Amino acid sequence: MNIRIGNGYDLHRLVSDRRLILGGVEIPYEKGLLGHSDADVLTHAIMDAMLGALALGDIGHYFPPSDPKWAGADSMMLLQQVQELIGAQGWRVNNLDAMVIAEAPKLKPHIKAMRDRLSQAMNLPIDCVSVKATTNEGQDAIGQKEAIAVHAVVLLIK
Repeated sequence: MNIRIGNGYDLHRLVSDRRLILGGVEIPYEKGLLGHSDADVLTHAIMDAMLGALALGDIGHYFPPSDPKWAGADSMMLLQQVQELIGAQGWRVNNLDAMVIAEAPKLKPHIKAMRDRLSQAMNLPIDCVSVKATTNEGQDAIGQKEAIAVHAVVLLIK
């Protein structure tokens, strides 16, 4: 069996007048993530991990923020395109593990919904989709509730 591991990271600033979307799930909060697309930092980190596992660059290469076509894009749709790209090369995601780093909002009540949505979008069993959350204990921009970051790791198999 051929396997590849990919690591992804993304960070977006929290701002007023934006929806907060994580893993394809809208989370009630007074701020949302700033970005050219829907700024789904969780899905972006997963896509970068998938692309990185095959040395295919990053999502900015495929969905550049300079291209108006991607303005407001649904990141779950972009995830489907990345899946098709890796699938065309004979690979598929075996499992993923992601850590969302956010001081606020509290994400525990939304973790199951994020896992379910990603599981469905990626056609993976739920036990192959891990989403966890932690804080930065009040430190840096994340700890000051100015941003949310995600680290993601995927295992691809052929």
